[in-house]
Amino acid sequence: MPVSSFDITRVIRPNILRLEPYRCARDDFSEGVLLDANENSYGPAYKSNISCDNGQIRVEPQADRLQLHRYPDPKGYEVKQRILKLRPSVGSVDNVFLGVGSDEIIDLIVRITCQPGRDSILITPPTYGMYKVVASINDVGIVKVPLIVEDGAFQLDVDAVIAAATGDSAVKVIWLCSPGNPTGTILREADVRRVLDSGFGGVVVVDEAYVDFVRAERGGSYARLVAEYSGLFVMQTMSKSFGLAGIRLGVGIGGREMVSYLNRAKAPYSVSSLTLDVAKDALSDEGIQKMRNIVTSLQAQRDGFLIPKLLQLPSVGAILGGNDANFVLCRFVDSNGNASNEIALRVYTEMAQNRGLVVRYRGSDYGCEGCLRLTVGTADENKLVIETMRSVLSED
Repeated sequence: MPVSSFDITRVIRPNILRLEPYRCARDDFSEGVLLDANENSYGPAYKSNISCDNGQIRVEPQADRLQLHRYPDPKGYEVKQRILKLRPSVGSVDNVFLGVGSDEIIDLIVRITCQPGRDSILITPPTYGMYKVVASINDVGIVKVPLIVEDGAFQLDVDAVIAAATGDSAVKVIWLCSPGNPTGTILREADVRRVLDSGFGGVVVVDEAYVDFVRAERGGSYARLVAEYSGLFVMQTMSKSFGLAGIRLGVGIGGREMVSYLNRAKAPYSVSSLTLDVAKDALSDEGIQKMRNIVTSLQAQRDGFLIPKLLQLPSVGAILGGNDANFVLCRFVDSNGNASNEIALRVYTEMAQNRGLVVRYRGSDYGCEGCLRLTVGTADENKLVIETMRSVLSED
C-alpha cells in the first residue's frame, strides 16, 4: 500500500508497541577497558597460554582478532553497510535487519504482529513450509489462497488474495515467496503492486531467498519498492547465492519503524561475531563479484545442461515454473501423460537409499504432483544426476 495509508501502530501488537527493549552493554560502548558486561577479560580460554610457576597458575591472555570474549555488535552495523552496496536501492542501515537465518525473521514478524489465538497469516501454496510451522507454533491462524498452478504458472491469484486479506481483519501478514520454493518462479511485479495497493492494512512480506538467481531480463529484487510502500518487508539470505548456509544469516529490508520493532523483540546478541565476520568478507566488492560469477555458472548449468538433459529422460513430462532459482522442479508422468507420484517416489527412494544421491520429493505439494525438486549442483554432480536418473528410470 502507498506509504501514506499504512499505519504501523495498527499492525504491531499492543504489547510490542509498549515494549521497552532490553538495552545491552554494547549498545552504549564498544571500546576502552570494558568491564560492563561480565565478559571474560582473559579472552577465549581455549586460546590462552597456561603455565605453573611455583605452584601458582599463570594465564597469559592471547590476542584474538575477532575478540570472541566480547559480545558481538548487536546491530551488525558494518555488515548492514555492505548490504547497502549489494542492494543500492535501500536507503539506510536503519532499513536493514539481521537475523539468525530467515527463519528467525519469519518467527519475529509473526510474533510482533499476530495475537495468538486471534490473528492470522495468509500464505499462497505451494510455498515455503516454515510460514505454516511458525504460525502453528505461535497459535496463529493460517489462510490459504493457492497460486495459479495450471501449466506450471505458479503466479498469484491476485483477486483472491486481495479478497481474503481485506475481507478478514484477523489477517496481519501476507507471505509472498518470489522466486517461490518449490516453484522456482518469480512473481509478476504488477501482481505484487496490486496487492500492495489493495488497501490491506497489514504487512506484505516478499521472501527473496533465491532472488540472485533470477536473470536480469526476468526481474529483480522488490527491495527497491520499500521506499514506495512502507507496508512492504523483503527477506533475503546469505545461504543461497553466497553459499553460506552454515553461518545462518538472514536479511530483512523494510521501513525504519518495522525494523525498529523487530530490533526491540529480538534477542540482544543473536547474530554471532563469527557470522558477522564471514558475512562482512562475503559482502566485500571481491566477495560480491565472486558470488555473481558463481551464480552465472549455476545459471548456465541449470539452463544449458540440467533442464535439457532432464527433458530427454523417459517419464519426465515437464520442468515446471520459471526456473528462477538454483533448483528445478521436474515432473514425472505415466504412460498416459498423467503426473505420477508413484514414479517420482520410486526415483527419489531408489536414488536416496541405494545410489547415494539425494533430491527432494515434492509430489504432496499443491500443483506439484509427480514432482522432484533438484538443486543445481556442480557440473560433475549434474552429470551424475542425469546418469543415475536414466539408470533408475530404465529399470522395470
